[in-house]
Parts: sequence; structure tokens; C-alpha cells
Amino acid sequence: MPNHGVSPRVLVVDDECVIADTLALILNKSGFETRAVYSGETALEAAIALRPNVLISDVMMHGMNGIDAAIRISAHLPGCRIILFSGNATTTNLLRDAEAHGHHFEMLAKPIHPRTLLDRLSGPEQVATA
Repeated sequence: MPNHGVSPRVLVVDDECVIADTLALILNKSGFETRAVYSGETALEAAIALRPNVLISDVMMHGMNGIDAAIRISAHLPGCRIILFSGNATTTNLLRDAEAHGHHFEMLAKPIHPRTLLDRLSGPEQVATA
């Protein structure tokens, strides 16, 4: 949760605009500074410009998938916490491939309940603000 008056910046990525916008609205109302984008390519551009503390991304998207976007974003922003979510069974193979190359990301099942996401953001790996 927000620390000492500094709101953690969160970038939410989902090609389903309603999901991205809804999560961003919930997080904004919960004290986070959140922006929603709708593709992996846009997420990369936005992350470089916004320098979020947290990236929350769907995995299965048209164009650049969430794992590829997360890998590229973490290369530019190594301190950015990455949380992926998916409702697709094939995600397991993509995650396994990423892990084989040294990339480890938190994973949540989709659909994600907002309380679960808020609990995760305020849990043991709390959001660092910088």
C-alpha cells in the first residue's frame, strides 16, 4: 500500500480494455497511481516513460504477450515488481520457458478478485516506492 505519502506507480496491461480499466480504477481508488494500457508494445513504451513500481499484466495478448513485455520491462526497470495474470492453460508453458531463461514472475489466476490483488500488493513483497 502507499508509503509515507508517496503513491506507488502501477502499470496495468490487458488487451481486454474493460479489465485493464477496472483494475486501474480500483487501484487508483485504493491509493495507487495507476495507468492502464492495452498491449504489450504500449506497456513497454509506458513503462519506460512512467517508471512504475509494479507491472500487472495479462499474459495472453495480441501482439507482444505479457511475458515478453515483462522481460523487456524488467531489463529497463530491474526494480519493477512484475505480477502476471492469466486464465489460459497454455500460460504454463510460456512461464516455464521464461523461467528456463532466468525470469521469475509472480502469477495470479484470471479472473482476479480485486481484494486478492490488493492483498498481494500489500503482502510480504510490498511495493517499493522510489
